[in-house]
Amino acid sequence: MPMATPSDPAGKPRALITGLRGFTGHILSLELQAAGYQVFGTVHGTDTHGPDAYAVDLCDRLRLKEVISEVQPDIVAHLAAISFVAHGDAEAIYRVNVLGTRHLLESLASLEKRPRAVLLASSANIYGNTRTEIISELEPAMPANDYGVSKLAMEHVARLWMDQLPIIITRPFNYTGVGQSENFLLPKIVSHFRRKARHIELGNLDVARDFSDVRMVAQAYARLLELAPAGQTFNICSGTCYTLRQIISMAETLAGYEIDVRVNPAFVRANEVHKLMGDPSKLEQYIGELPAIPLRDTLAWMLNAESVPV
Repeated sequence: MPMATPSDPAGKPRALITGLRGFTGHILSLELQAAGYQVFGTVHGTDTHGPDAYAVDLCDRLRLKEVISEVQPDIVAHLAAISFVAHGDAEAIYRVNVLGTRHLLESLASLEKRPRAVLLASSANIYGNTRTEIISELEPAMPANDYGVSKLAMEHVARLWMDQLPIIITRPFNYTGVGQSENFLLPKIVSHFRRKARHIELGNLDVARDFSDVRMVAQAYARLLELAPAGQTFNICSGTCYTLRQIISMAETLAGYEIDVRVNPAFVRANEVHKLMGDPSKLEQYIGELPAIPLRDTLAWMLNAESVPV
């Protein structure tokens, strides 16, 4: 354990979260602090918001290695990524999601005292369009977009380091909550209802997704980091699917009015994954059952939030 500093209370194990100020990183930080960890993290840009946050580009191999050497983490959650499927810069997607992850693993493996658990956030997008009704971790990977391909490539890179690091791979299905960018579908819908918009433009209304609450996802990550089932891969999901039409109906009930939904062909993606529903049984077998948060409750939380966490 490194010597205590003003920002490192004596006796506390150290957690490192890449993407500390991101949507998921913020919630996971709270979970790990509650579990007794001193949380450090990497952030994008120059505004670090505190002594335990490091502004570092994951593609800057030497700077990242310096940060890892300084933090000396006991556990690591790698959440930093380009996570928006429709991100327009394919080169950046591969550079950050694949090369950035490789730099992180290389830096962690170079430590004299290596972390006891390293969680890598992949994505259910690696499954692509599958005819399987409920997707388990054994489903063949057939990604249908650059984001999914980059995450599958990241998983393969990770396997090169599994003999040196206790790596856990997670494949989260869709999840949402307060603080998620309006680039994502549910925050976009909620933002329209929060401002009492009379109409909204959307893409395919019949796509179906397995949506979880970010608070449940953070709890799952925290438990996996504690139990450290090295070499394992887990779906992070609810096992329940909703179409976009059903979600609009829930939001209308919560907001107390009906919205005019207009289908914009520009929002209908090529290679759209029509249905993604996960099988959470392996996750539950390892970490136990997590408290269920119905999607309606998540939408209500988002609709009624006074502010967005930072």
